Amino acid sequence: MFRALLNRRKDRLALAGDRDDWPREFARLEQDAVDFRLRNFYEAGVVDADTPLKDVPFVAMDFETTGLNPARDDIVSVGLVPFSLDRIRCRESRHWIVNPRQPLAEQSVVIHGITHSDVSNAPDLMRILELLLESLAGKVVVVHYRRIEREFLNTAMQARLAEGISFPVVDTMDLEARLHRTGRSGFVARLKGDKPVSIRLADSRTRYGLPYYQPHHALTDALATAELLQAQIANRFTPETPISEIWR
Repeated sequence: MFRALLNRRKDRLALAGDRDDWPREFARLEQDAVDFRLRNFYEAGVVDADTPLKDVPFVAMDFETTGLNPARDDIVSVGLVPFSLDRIRCRESRHWIVNPRQPLAEQSVVIHGITHSDVSNAPDLMRILELLLESLAGKVVVVHYRRIEREFLNTAMQARLAEGISFPVVDTMDLEARLHRTGRSGFVARLKGDKPVSIRLADSRTRYGLPYYQPHHALTDALATAELLQAQIANRFTPETPISEIWR
């Protein structure tokens, strides 16, 4: 019995790490989901791994939070911007301020500017969860540093529903890291003792000639991330590149 459980766990871990199996993983997660909002999200599915980038519906997502640790911090605001390779759908963008279950830290208020009065009458994440998941359904989520958005949303849902969430993401920070911090270019830079190239959102955008936006507003950062991915694909990939090359 123990061996069977262990093998099942290994199978699931292997599946979670296999970028080509997200459609199959969504089918399994739909069967396991209890909450109707999660079932609907998984039922919408996800594109196949060999889908060309030009045919992928994307949505950029950004969170502002009370801190950087999803185990003890919470989401304060959410920004969503749907887009494709050739169009950003600003009219369909969404922005919410939500009331976190953890107190606002002074340092985080200084960073994102969302105050206690802003969140005092804001809804809990549960109140917007259905709209949020509907906005994500059927799309590939794009973020700049996946350990924030994916882990914070998973932890927040675990706390509220006793069910987490899993989905593929395209991480624009990871794409910059692949170019500047791994492979030959990264090795040569370390060998020469050069300072690592910044892969922060604003600095990454500058390398592609994109305009500067004031950071730490969820909707603005989501837009900035969408534009960055468009630039990365235009410069380093092709419209025919399969999504499996860049999602995680």
